[in-house]
Order: sequence, then structure tokens, then C-alpha cells
Amino acid sequence: MKILFVCTGNICRSPTAEGVARRWLATAGISGVEVDSAGIQGYHAGEAPDPRTQTAALRRGYDLSRLRARGVKPEDFHAFDLILAMDRGHLEWLQDKAPEGTRHKIRLFMNYAPKLRRSEVPDPYYGGLNGFDVVLDLCEEAVHGLVEDIQPELERRKRQLQMTP
Repeated sequence: MKILFVCTGNICRSPTAEGVARRWLATAGISGVEVDSAGIQGYHAGEAPDPRTQTAALRRGYDLSRLRARGVKPEDFHAFDLILAMDRGHLEWLQDKAPEGTRHKIRLFMNYAPKLRRSEVPDPYYGGLNGFDVVLDLCEEAVHGLVEDIQPELERRKRQLQMTP
């Protein structure tokens, strides 16, 4: 299973979600899931996550230093099983760009944290430092829900592989 997290420039929200997902999947011993992140704009391509993002993440044990920003590519719509948008603007952009037969893969990331009653992860870029902690809080909650949601599909795929001669 392949999951892509998408925000605007791929330097704050989506790399945070990617880092959280990578660690939580590893900690839970879940294999067979690849995660990546991208931005709807490619103007930060090749850059590391925003220093404020990295600092906030490191305080919670997430090392994002190896991640590099990139833009969403047309082939991503076919390569990924889930494409998770950080806000409604990203969702609409992705739905508009999605090739035929791929729109069903696109969802709002916060759909995986229904108890928070939030549909979007707010962009911390122009706000204060606490915004980066809010992003982490939201990502941790949504990744928890995402992992719970994909477990049955991962188990189904595992059983299917075991039955294949």
C-alpha cells in the first residue's frame, strides 16, 4: 500500500504527516506500507522541511531532516493507493488534476480523526511557533485513525499473498 500526503509547498504539513506516519508504522511493526509527501506547488522542490517544522517535530522524536520537498506528479495518481489532502483547497486541486479512475483515492487527511471535528490541517507557515505543534497534534491523531483504517486492508492483502502459490 502506498500513501501520499499533500499540502501546498511540501515543507510544513505534508512532511510532518509523512514523518509521523513513518514512525508510527515502524513502531507498530506494520510492513508493506510506503509513505511519501508532495505539494501542489513545486516552488520548494528539493528543499528540506521548514526549520520550524523540523524543530517542532524533533521535540517529539520525529526526524524530518532527510525529507525533500517535491511537487505532485501526474504519475502519483496511479502510483498511490491513498492521496491525502491537508485542506479543502488541496482536495479540490487534486480532484481537478486526477486522471479518470483515480479520484476515489483522494481524501481529506482529517477524515481519519473524526472525533476532532476538523476537516483541515491549518497552514502554520505564516503564524506563530505554536502552529507547528498544532499540526503535529492533528497529524498524530489522524495517523492513528489512518493506521486503524488500513489494518483490515493490509491483513486482506497479506492473506491473499499467503494463498498465492
